[in-house]
Amino acid sequence: MNQPIHHQVVIVGGGTAGITVAAQLTKGWSNKLDVAVIDPSENHYYQPLWTLVGAGLAKKESTQRSEASVIPKRTKWIKDAVSEFVPDKNMIKTKGGQEITYDYLVVAAGLQVNWGKIPGLKESIGKDGVCSNYSYETVDTTWEAIRNFKGGTALFTNPSGAVKCGGAPQKIMYLADDRFREAGVREHTKIIYTSALPNIFAVDKYRLTLEKVIERKNIECRFRQELIELKPTAKEAIIKNLDTGEISAIRYDLIHVTPPMGPPDFISQSPLADSSGWVDVDSKTLQHIRYPNIFGIGDCSNLPTSKTGAAIRKQAPVVTANLLASISKKPLAAHYDGYTSCPLVTGIGKLVLAEFNYKKVPEETFPVDQSKERWSMWILKRYLLPIMYWHGMLKGRA
Repeated sequence: MNQPIHHQVVIVGGGTAGITVAAQLTKGWSNKLDVAVIDPSENHYYQPLWTLVGAGLAKKESTQRSEASVIPKRTKWIKDAVSEFVPDKNMIKTKGGQEITYDYLVVAAGLQVNWGKIPGLKESIGKDGVCSNYSYETVDTTWEAIRNFKGGTALFTNPSGAVKCGGAPQKIMYLADDRFREAGVREHTKIIYTSALPNIFAVDKYRLTLEKVIERKNIECRFRQELIELKPTAKEAIIKNLDTGEISAIRYDLIHVTPPMGPPDFISQSPLADSSGWVDVDSKTLQHIRYPNIFGIGDCSNLPTSKTGAAIRKQAPVVTANLLASISKKPLAAHYDGYTSCPLVTGIGKLVLAEFNYKKVPEETFPVDQSKERWSMWILKRYLLPIMYWHGMLKGRA
């Protein structure tokens, strides 16, 4: 066992949330905060662009940078993985055998993609029309499957529970529809969308637009139905009706799978977790319910909002302000209202920019009706948001 090390603020996770908070905490030359980020990753990814990569509209290499390049200059990078939280001792244990103590802790560890929860999925990705946008390693399989598709049944799935960007499972479907039309195979194609949710989108203003998109594109939606198994040899998706329990099979020629996701195991099995395994925080202050010197942010938290980078952009200043207030023994005055955003790509060059809060009330940025499909919003997603991410959020500027 190595000698224990101590940092004033320890951030678990070097993804979007962790790096953004670290950058905000260490901004300004007069800032003397001792901040460390724990993350074992070699690389950092801008995941929102993977939808476009999967449709052949962006190169996946543009979404990757080295983790070392995004760590803020005055932040200590501990290249290790957390194995255990010991909050009663203000301590973390790592897989490398290190004990790390802290005055304050920010848990920003993202969520876990559970590929193994669908039998037949892991071993069949990239083969015989099975694809998924949900990792850097597999995103190319989607474009490969779409551009080689000759017609038949194209199935797109959306699981129960939280996923990264709740709209992403349907975005790739709309883009695939356009690609099929370009290739001249759409009239020989049936597109089916199975979703564990009761409707296409939770906010009525945007749902109404998406229902028109579905009608226009002639897509068959089957709600409250979830993929539970893949039989790649037979090219069959086994589907469960979540209301009746009935099991059925859909034969496919192409299937894009959104795998089940959940909290990372080292969080769900820790004292920091709520009954569902997420970091248990106050929905406004983002302070932990039981441990006042701990804050949670982003996908690993139990905040009742969509898990998106846009949500993190609004959460990070709240965590930063409240952590600094806590250090100064002041009240936690910063509040998060549940803002999140989902840039809903509805086709090549078309996008509905959904923005809303905890109450599912639209909270829009631009002085236009964002429920309409717009080319300008497509340009925002394709070109401007990546720049804002790399040079704004991760630098503590946005």
